[in-house]
Amino acid sequence: MTTDPHRAPGARRPRRAHAIPWLLMYHSVDHSTDDPYRITVTPGQLRRQLGWLRSRGLRGVGVAELLRAYAAGRGAGLVGLTFDDGYADFVAHALPALREHGCTATVFALPGRVGQDNAWDPLGPRKPLLTEAGLRAVAAAGMEIGSHGLLHLRLAGAGTATLRRETAHSRAELQRVTGQRVTGFCYPYGAVDQRAIDAVRTAGYDYACAIDAGPLTGPYALPRSHVGQADNAWRLAAKRLLLPLRRRHPFPAPTGPLPVGQRGGADTLPGAVVR
Repeated sequence: MTTDPHRAPGARRPRRAHAIPWLLMYHSVDHSTDDPYRITVTPGQLRRQLGWLRSRGLRGVGVAELLRAYAAGRGAGLVGLTFDDGYADFVAHALPALREHGCTATVFALPGRVGQDNAWDPLGPRKPLLTEAGLRAVAAAGMEIGSHGLLHLRLAGAGTATLRRETAHSRAELQRVTGQRVTGFCYPYGAVDQRAIDAVRTAGYDYACAIDAGPLTGPYALPRSHVGQADNAWRLAAKRLLLPLRRRHPFPAPTGPLPVGQRGGADTLPGAVVR
């Protein structure tokens, strides 16, 4: 019998996998307390959250790895970890914590804002984003790099040219920077409609992450649970328990056209903010 070398001694084994994988949505990992959008967790809190996962026999991985495991019937015990926006603090604070707990993650970056900051947020501190060298370092560390669009624009209701730039062009730019195939996309603000899904699929992505996509839920609108500084052990446990109640759509979704619709919302637990 094989054992997980990273599972803590005496840790409980994972329960049967849910019908839809559990994906956690992070953003910035920093010591800053100026956080009006609740997108920041401290390095210490991230370590505690990852430790909570590991103590329950769960291991965080990038989304592409998670989906491959589910397709092969090996998804039990895996949780998807995603970090939106591509903040530079991922290298200094998130990467060491992930390594300590034997986890990997997907970083959804903005190639049109490489080396800049979160100018789309009118409130709060300016947070630097990864440079091209930083993106290559994250990829070399074994993390998956996905696209968060080119400029962090809302894609629901966007025009054809904007959709093409934000999906196809951002993918080409990230592949140029990293030298690796980019297979995942993440909708800014969690805003998704059928035309955005079609653009992502046409651009050649294998999957896309949303937040709560309602009837659009599927491989191109995967639901995620927001994680913030307030998410201690009992809140994480509650979010995990809510997963099968809130994600009622089967996974993987049937092939073919998805019903037209639009929704972008956060988990109902207090403190969840969509960015």
